[in-house]
Amino acid sequence: MQLDSHNLNDLMYFARVVEHGGFSAAERVLGISKSRLSRRVAELESAVGVRLLQRSTRKLALTEAGQLFYQHCREMLTQAQAAMDAVQELRSSPRGTVRVSVPVTVSQTLLSDVLPEFLLRYPEIRLSIRVTNRVMDLYDDSIDVALRVRSEPPDNANIVARPLWRTEQMLVGAPSLLSQHAPPVVPADLARFETLDTPSGDGRHVFNLISPDGKRHAHEHEPRVVTADLTTIRDAVLAGVGIAALPVMMYGAAMRTGQLSPVMPGWTLPAPQLFAVFVSRQGMIPAVRAFVDYLVEVIDRAEHPGECPTKEQVRAAQRQASLVAP
Repeated sequence: MQLDSHNLNDLMYFARVVEHGGFSAAERVLGISKSRLSRRVAELESAVGVRLLQRSTRKLALTEAGQLFYQHCREMLTQAQAAMDAVQELRSSPRGTVRVSVPVTVSQTLLSDVLPEFLLRYPEIRLSIRVTNRVMDLYDDSIDVALRVRSEPPDNANIVARPLWRTEQMLVGAPSLLSQHAPPVVPADLARFETLDTPSGDGRHVFNLISPDGKRHAHEHEPRVVTADLTTIRDAVLAGVGIAALPVMMYGAAMRTGQLSPVMPGWTLPAPQLFAVFVSRQGMIPAVRAFVDYLVEVIDRAEHPGECPTKEQVRAAQRQASLVAP
């Protein structure tokens, strides 16, 4: 006998008839007519090839096969109810495992600072974090929330992209490097300098520059160093190896102390933004919602315009957040 949804409903009808002592009582409980229940149980008996119930005008009794069959039906219904209860419990409060994908630099500069307070606030939530610069597929890789840095929101109707913060980026170099040659004024001047860059999907490396009057210029280059680790790129730029496009969270402090200088002042690059990407708000389990909402809450409290929050700002925001935590 091959089970399908029709058969499974019949198993439930059969069990309820047995539990309530007959078709009339089961009719009142299930809201299904006595004749329909009788017909469905008869079809079930035909499908299994044995009689399950002994019927008479006064009494309904289980056959030996019916007794064995009823025991398994009861276990099946108990497990089904347990499954429903487990899901409802998961939906009722933040608990369970949240699977997160995060780029290396975001993990190092932001996530590591906000996670401890989140875990203390939600003791029944577990986190499974994959730190990678590869774009993880929410479906194929079983990811609940992916943190992604993009200049524009992901273009996919099947996912939701919630913005967390927008930063700035620019070309930067060490003063020692820029003083060795005439500083670049236009994109063509960059050819005189070594560059550093992150990996690209097609293997090409392009600085998508925006001139002071708003015109766009794609400057293709052959970087001397290619790595997904922005800290490595920044340290190489600080040492005078070459020029790189870095977000403000990587160059801000060094520029304030004079260790880095802007290259081609007035020229900019598209502003990257950090998004929390997930499948759908509808049906989102509380643990996933709590994680995304917490990131929004802490970053919104700590953020300076255009700059990723520092550790001190995050901790101050966490202290504020703890005062309003439920």
